[in-house]
Amino acid sequence: MNFRAAAHLSSTLFVLAVGGVIAPGTWAQAYPTKAIRIIVPFPAGGTSDILSRAIGQKLTEQWKQPVIVDNRPGASANIGAELLVKSPPDGYTLFCASTIHTINPSLYSKLAYDPVRDFAPITLIAATSQVLAVHPSVPVKTVKEFIAYAKKHPGELNYSSAGNGSQPHLTAEMFKARTGINIVHVPYKGAPPAMSDLLAGHVALTFATSPSAVPHVKSGKLRALGVSTAKRIAALPDVPTIDEAGVPGFEASGANGLVGPAGMPPEVVAKLNAAVVRIVREPAMSKSLSEQGADPWTTTPSEYGAYLKSEVAKWAKAVKDSGARID
Repeated sequence: MNFRAAAHLSSTLFVLAVGGVIAPGTWAQAYPTKAIRIIVPFPAGGTSDILSRAIGQKLTEQWKQPVIVDNRPGASANIGAELLVKSPPDGYTLFCASTIHTINPSLYSKLAYDPVRDFAPITLIAATSQVLAVHPSVPVKTVKEFIAYAKKHPGELNYSSAGNGSQPHLTAEMFKARTGINIVHVPYKGAPPAMSDLLAGHVALTFATSPSAVPHVKSGKLRALGVSTAKRIAALPDVPTIDEAGVPGFEASGANGLVGPAGMPPEVVAKLNAAVVRIVREPAMSKSLSEQGADPWTTTPSEYGAYLKSEVAKWAKAVKDSGARID
């Protein structure tokens, strides 16, 4: 079957399924009959991109249909999210959602989408930590040494983030509030440029999502002082949590998952969930994710939906406490 014929078949099946003309499940049995697009609302090379490409490659191998990663960065990930919610809910446009999408409702007074109402949750993929990483030129080796150094040099240390309101930004602001230090925020349009300037020494530090930071820490290009999760991560077993390194109770974890636009046929959601969960749980995939600093984490669609609701509430408090605002 050529691409045009496959596209026509999938469109016809979707219309019939929505109209109740064909039996439930027929649509899911035929799916997918053409290319699937995963929108990543960040530049190539970041955590969302890494995870999407890993999952996409496995889906392509399994279903013999192309899975294309479409990077649409900008506006704190809102450009990509708005593109998703305007897409047909037929299972051919998916989206890699990250913590920023549960932060944005509290950052923006007006938002063109709701991460709970307008997303069809499929499954979580992985939990991630933020790594407090400094350029080797910063003369500290521990969190306590960093806090002391920052207090001696108020306003002199710049930190990069993936953008205003991103999880690295809010994590850094939470850290500032807890420790009483004064470090200066330098926002970038995504994690890759934020990391590039840190590696070049143009900024002193960052709170990088673990898969972005781990390769550079292991190569010695960056020095990791602590991780933001409640437990140490497998990829950096010798790096303490920020809590145990001197800031009691500090914790700021995040996660990435796969969603579609609201209104997707339940059978298609179930088929995608089963396929992605199986991929993430494969020993080789789980090992690969762990080595990159991502903790494999799969859920049912309803569990993921409940997680999204809880995260919106959690980050609303963090945004309020930080005083961050965009508009």
